Amino acid sequence: MLYLVATPIGNLKDITLRALETLREVDFVASEDTRKTGLLLKHFEIQKPQISFHEHNEDRAGERIIGLLHEGKSIAVVTDAGTPGIADPGFTLVRRALEEGLPFTMIPGATGAIMALVLSGLPLHSFTFRGFPPRKSGQRRRFFEVDSRSPHTLVFYESPYRLPAFLEDALAVYGDREACIANDLTKMFEKLERGTLSELLQKAQKEKAKGEYIIVIKGQDKKRVFEEEEEDATDD
Repeated sequence: MLYLVATPIGNLKDITLRALETLREVDFVASEDTRKTGLLLKHFEIQKPQISFHEHNEDRAGERIIGLLHEGKSIAVVTDAGTPGIADPGFTLVRRALEEGLPFTMIPGATGAIMALVLSGLPLHSFTFRGFPPRKSGQRRRFFEVDSRSPHTLVFYESPYRLPAFLEDALAVYGDREACIANDLTKMFEKLERGTLSELLQKAQKEKAKGEYIIVIKGQDKKRVFEEEEEDATDD
């Protein structure tokens, strides 16, 4: 059986009882970073052989994992933090398991994108998760433009090294919308900055960024979307 196990995004107390039970019972743990997962397992006094499974070896390690599953072994897949498959390794294994008729399930838990969305104060009845955008400005702007007229709240992940550039490009494409930046969620220094994209850009240019960031941006106002659709119809 293949288990996709969500792990804490910061605070170790957020791990679920079911996740701990699963990690104790499986034969192997497939880890994005064996050192980080090793610390997690040690903290909860769990000893299991680990298989390194990350974006750079997904094919090779995936073959080994699928082989072990065919042998009847049970494997838990974990990422450094949060839910496997959400901007982290895991999706390819699910596809392989489906193709080969192997059983799999998920042990739910923490997901940074959902926490940031809820705490942002922005509309959350409908949203679009976009993950990490491209690193280069031109590609990133084209990536943003796909959702420039979407009324849904947008959720992105970003590295601290590119946060100011991200906000600069987002401002250029979306205009000065309401947004929220979340950092170190569930940790001692959990931080959320709310404001317009221009305000958040000014702060990001002055402060030293660290850790991964989640950026939540308000969608296009429905009234504006309707007006733009009318303009397009008139042009046609």
